[in-house]
Amino acid sequence: MASFSSTVVTATLKLHPHFRKYPPSSYPTEKGQNISFQKSHRLTNLDFREALSLTREGTEEVEQSFYFPLLQQCKDKCSNSDTQIVHGHVMKTGAHEDVYVMSFLVNVYAKCGNMDDARRVFDNMPRRNVVAWTTLMTGYEQNSRPKQSIHAFQEMLHAGSFPSAYTLAVILNACVSLYSLKLGDQFHAYIIKYHVEFDTNVGNALCSLYSKCGRLDYALKAFRRIKEKDVVSWTSAVSACGDNGAAVKGLKLFLEMISENIKPNEFTLTSVLSQCCGIQSLEFGKQAHTLCVKFGYESNLRVRNSLLYLYIKNGCIGEAQRLFNGMDDVSLVTWNAMIAGHAQMMELTKDNLSACESGSEALKFFSKLNRSGLKPDLYTLSSVLSICSRMVALEQGEQIHAHIMKAGCLSDVIVGTSLVNMYSKCGSIERASKTFLEMPTRTMILWTSMISGFSQHGMSQQALHLFEDMRLARVKPNEITFVGVLAACSHAGMLSQAFNYFEIMQKKYKIKPVMDHYDIMVDMFVRLGRVDQALNFIKKMDCVPSESIWSNFIAGCRSHGNLELGFYAAEQLLSLKPKDTETYVLLLTMYHSAGRFEDVSRVRKMMKEENVGQLKDWSWISVKHKVYSFKTNDNTHAESSQICKSLEDLLAKAKNLGYKMLESVEILDEEKGEKTSSPTIYHSEQLAITFGLENFPNSSPVRVVKSTLICRDSHNFIKYVSTLSGREIIVKDSKRLHKFVNGKCCCGNFCGFL
Repeated sequence: MASFSSTVVTATLKLHPHFRKYPPSSYPTEKGQNISFQKSHRLTNLDFREALSLTREGTEEVEQSFYFPLLQQCKDKCSNSDTQIVHGHVMKTGAHEDVYVMSFLVNVYAKCGNMDDARRVFDNMPRRNVVAWTTLMTGYEQNSRPKQSIHAFQEMLHAGSFPSAYTLAVILNACVSLYSLKLGDQFHAYIIKYHVEFDTNVGNALCSLYSKCGRLDYALKAFRRIKEKDVVSWTSAVSACGDNGAAVKGLKLFLEMISENIKPNEFTLTSVLSQCCGIQSLEFGKQAHTLCVKFGYESNLRVRNSLLYLYIKNGCIGEAQRLFNGMDDVSLVTWNAMIAGHAQMMELTKDNLSACESGSEALKFFSKLNRSGLKPDLYTLSSVLSICSRMVALEQGEQIHAHIMKAGCLSDVIVGTSLVNMYSKCGSIERASKTFLEMPTRTMILWTSMISGFSQHGMSQQALHLFEDMRLARVKPNEITFVGVLAACSHAGMLSQAFNYFEIMQKKYKIKPVMDHYDIMVDMFVRLGRVDQALNFIKKMDCVPSESIWSNFIAGCRSHGNLELGFYAAEQLLSLKPKDTETYVLLLTMYHSAGRFEDVSRVRKMMKEENVGQLKDWSWISVKHKVYSFKTNDNTHAESSQICKSLEDLLAKAKNLGYKMLESVEILDEEKGEKTSSPTIYHSEQLAITFGLENFPNSSPVRVVKSTLICRDSHNFIKYVSTLSGREIIVKDSKRLHKFVNGKCCCGNFCGFL
């Protein structure tokens, strides 16, 4: 590679006189060559097996033309053994003197993935033309050996042979495989020198090279210079836009392609659908779908998978299901599309309840996939584990872990990281730690996941020790790693250590603080009751404080009784016009508690103006793979009366241990801000936990997911329930994980409560 520059600089690079001919699959005859392509010989009329048996005998002389259809069949079947038999016969009959027979033989060996034999055939050729050289280079490039392809090009120049335009296109593709823009630029210079930029194959290769190297403007310039643009040219340009984050430009280019009456192929349509998916342009995607039907590509597996992603990502689950049900041949990619699509829907939903519904559907598809006979791959397993993490579905996660162990995929770092995340987010930090320790390779992401897991579970010392181990292992942390480190310091009230790491992050690792870092620092101040210092820190920030920072600050002011600063922070928060319903409920509760009803009315008015919906408090729990959901004071459940009775018993027992129920304030009149107090409100998470206690075996943990922040009263109550039941109780609310064990919560009893 290093010698290439000197080679091409000193050599006079010329082009083959017929530079636009001779792709590797084309083997024309030269003048004077005594080869007849007529099926004059009786052997050519035999089927492949009969002809092959005769080649083994080697008793009859044949014309060179006999080998072409025979080798073509070897190539179509990718049969290395049959190719070797034909090769032996070629040597016996003397056909190895023919350059095109041997070039074809090189091509077939390359197609079979046997580049060693391909090279031996090439080296033993009595003479080599541009077809032979190009065939060898193509073989190397298609078998993921681009460096050897470049070296073969160098050899060709030293041998005095001249490349065709097709040869240059092959070499440019090798540069694409190497992501070598520097080398590609050198070839481009010679292409310009010999005025072949206009050639279709060369232009397509240049467009692909610059696209893969992130130079979209150069890619489109190469495309525009092509004189005879084919469907590959247009597809390369459209895909280049999509690959470089210019979807709108790519879709405009596609419209131009259609106006030029160029019929798109499956790759064009796949790229267009992907770009529609990326910018969530459902309308354009539907028009592209119409074209898929018009040109007969709707049944194409690649196109159908892209359509599935488009409709799922835009929330059109019914349409995606229709497409899926209409597919005769469902591949693993298709299953992955449906599973990953529902996983994406979980991220796009506005609340945990909708996310749970999407996750449940994804897990159903995973079960159907297992019953279909197809084996899930690493991508499938990673997607499903992330779904279990979001749903706090430990049972399903454990089953997938068993599947991973059986399949022998546990050493894969992506799957291992997903497992660590799943166990951590489902409240099983011990299993997460065990999985982490068993991993043979630990990437920065894996280290970060484990550090964050310890932090979330209130295990600050373990998190910080692990971070120091990470540094000793010379693994460079990123900004997310420091989120976990600072969170560990905040949870333990380690103010000086937090500032030390905050400084190390900036000075040693050159990481500029982002909002999450500032958020954690403010959280630490208010945990320690230092609200004045928290406010000073906020004012000195390099960026505008986020809603989360002001919400945390307000929670701290409420907790420590500094309402004046809380009201000041409330005004700052309202100036941001937040969209989060929980933020408004927090403000309403604070103003209501202080008797500031004018402010309550003002906040209500803002909620209407900003079109903020009502707070929907739902909780759900998974029992034997079935999801049960509850809302506040829910009486729709089949066992409602029994659940409420059991909850009353728990409340009575908790009161005997010292639990005092906090007054629950419900705002009924939106305009007047009137309130009513009720001592008998059954919160959704309380009902779900009670149901879990009755339906899980003794000592089994109870895991509940809640759509909103947990309130202070429920948080206190669940601490007592964990003591009474002797169970671990895990509640994942809209902001964080709460793990209750023996009357204590991993959040340290301080966080944003409603």
